[in-house]
Amino acid sequence: MPHRLRHFVTRHEVRSGSTLQHMKSGLGGAIGIGAVGALAVTTHQPFLLAPFGASAVLLFGHPASPLAQPANVIGGYFVATLVTLLVLMLFPGAWVAAAVGVGLVIALMSILRITHPPAGAIPILAATSTIQGGTLLGVVVGGSIGLVGVASLHHWLPPRFEYPKRRPVKENGAP
Repeated sequence: MPHRLRHFVTRHEVRSGSTLQHMKSGLGGAIGIGAVGALAVTTHQPFLLAPFGASAVLLFGHPASPLAQPANVIGGYFVATLVTLLVLMLFPGAWVAAAVGVGLVIALMSILRITHPPAGAIPILAATSTIQGGTLLGVVVGGSIGLVGVASLHHWLPPRFEYPKRRPVKENGAP
């Protein structure tokens, strides 16, 4: 294989965890998305959103990541939805609204330190679907809270994993 191509096929993710932990992660993702899907069926609201699948990968497969912490998940989705609603009012063209929305969402999440990459899909989702304002806000924020709740319970079960991450306490007791 040519040297330049080798970098494209090299795995950079470090080995971590046991097969049991990986299977638990997969089960958690299925339960989390299942809970959101059940909520969608029960309420007749479109809670089952594609970006939530990517969130599940972070929440259940990489819960130590800063991008998977509750403030990032819920805050990132909240900011993304508010930006999306504003951009859709200002730009009539779906592709323009999606492009401007994604750019603004990236910038604001970064500035606020609540980056959650799957939330970057919300402007595209809204620009290409029929989900309207209040419904969009409700399903995105409600679904993200539900996923974080399931992840919190899931990581409490053996083999346990600290989620959300706690800040280390300094010697004087201050965080």
